[in-house]
Amino acid sequence: MHPRIAVSQVCTWDWSLDEDMAFWQRAGIRHVGLHPRKLEAAGWEHAVAAARSGNLTVSSVGSVGYFSLDRPDRWRSAQERVQRCIDVAAALGAGCVLIVSGGAGRLTWEGAAEALRRALAPFRGAPLAIENTISLRTDYGFVHTLHDTVDVARMLGTGVCMEVNSCWAERGLAATVAGAVTDLRLVQVSDFVSGSTTSPDRAVIGDGNVPFERVLGYVLEAGYDGPFEIELFGPRIDKVGYEEAVLRSIDHLSALLGRLGA
Repeated sequence: MHPRIAVSQVCTWDWSLDEDMAFWQRAGIRHVGLHPRKLEAAGWEHAVAAARSGNLTVSSVGSVGYFSLDRPDRWRSAQERVQRCIDVAAALGAGCVLIVSGGAGRLTWEGAAEALRRALAPFRGAPLAIENTISLRTDYGFVHTLHDTVDVARMLGTGVCMEVNSCWAERGLAATVAGAVTDLRLVQVSDFVSGSTTSPDRAVIGDGNVPFERVLGYVLEAGYDGPFEIELFGPRIDKVGYEEAVLRSIDHLSALLGRLGA
């Protein structure tokens, strides 16, 4: 396994933290991304203790947020979860806390950006990274291109998570990556089979149509030196099976990063 690869808990969505830990031990996985759904289910303190006992390196904690941006009266629970993730990240030395932008509702794009700035104001200075999300899911995100994500992150004073599955076909991607490399905190990797209208519907890395040599080449050429986090989710992954999907993705991505000189 290439040392810059991390595996997100999202890859094994229906498993518990204890099941994840057992799998990681069997597979020799020590670099992981943690998800608040599983941390909460296991108990936040227990989860931190388990990660420490497993000697894990944590690439990220998240994704969190899910703000209904046109309903400030509903922000408190999301803000509490963001704070929990910040605390976990600090306790484990995680690289970043991933944030999705939340749905704009009836707001304009610009109004949603301003609302998100207000929603995240209590966390100024925390290691947040906002990620671009697929445009099919406007219920949990209004920032869909990497270009727009960089703009919003700079407005908010956060870092950026480049979700390859949502931006690989974007116009001017090489230039966007080159101009934003100092803002990049994480690159998330999964494949996509063109023609799918299902969400989520990620594929094992190497099974779809994402031109990884080119896209990850942009990232490495720009000078990004952080982790590449595998994040698999959806019916294709369920059909393959979690372990096989993760292990095949690790093998494919390890070989690719080796060829690219990462």
